[in-house]
Amino acid sequence: MPWLGLGVFQVEDGEEVIRSVRDALEAGYRSIDTAAGYRNETGVGTAIKQSEIPRDQLFITTKLANKDQGYESTLRAFEDSRLKLDLEYFDLYLIHWPGKDKFKETWRAFEKLQKDGYIRAIGVSNFKIHHLESLKQDSDTVPAVNQVEFHPLLNQQELLQYCKREGIQLEAWSPIMKGNLDLPQITELAAKYGKTPAQIVLRWDLQHGVVTIPKSVRQERIQENAGIFDFTLSDEDMNTIDQMNQDHRFGPDPDVFLF
Repeated sequence: MPWLGLGVFQVEDGEEVIRSVRDALEAGYRSIDTAAGYRNETGVGTAIKQSEIPRDQLFITTKLANKDQGYESTLRAFEDSRLKLDLEYFDLYLIHWPGKDKFKETWRAFEKLQKDGYIRAIGVSNFKIHHLESLKQDSDTVPAVNQVEFHPLLNQQELLQYCKREGIQLEAWSPIMKGNLDLPQITELAAKYGKTPAQIVLRWDLQHGVVTIPKSVRQERIQENAGIFDFTLSDEDMNTIDQMNQDHRFGPDPDVFLF
């Protein structure tokens, strides 16, 4: 799984998402993250086909829509996503949100799809420790990935350490805080390293061992976000960013977003 990918949340299906994915692939990205709930799987699939990059060089992630949780409904929803993306298999399929009471039967369907060869890896998104512990009580299959909101204002250190112990790869959505990067600590570090604030935050993700999938529809920003592999933040500067945590969410709290 590549350390950097393109997220396409709130990117319009059709030309906008096709252009964004094309720009990312041309910039060297090989990981694309979409979801049934984003309503742009068709455009993502079109861009993948147009790129002519060999399928085994790409890492494609999509997620189950909340309304489709449950065993049989998951199997139907998977097939719908597969047809829209026009792919024989997914590299990673995620339960988008834990919701209230169906994620265990949903997970059984995920296990079947993986066993049948339609998914290389199965995982979850927006799961807290108690969700993961609950899942573990009824399944021996450990989620390969937990994709969560993760950024300097919500660094989720307890969850990060738990996932590392359990062999679950943490992945950050909204890593650049919906563009809210005008923070003194970040701008000072950007000036120090000759990088942009976004590059500083994305590098912080990597050095914590967290996969990151920033979203952008602008070609120059997509290229900029990829410029995070040629420098290293010092331990002191990593700690400076760690100390910024406020447990502040820009998205919903999984314990409140129930369905």
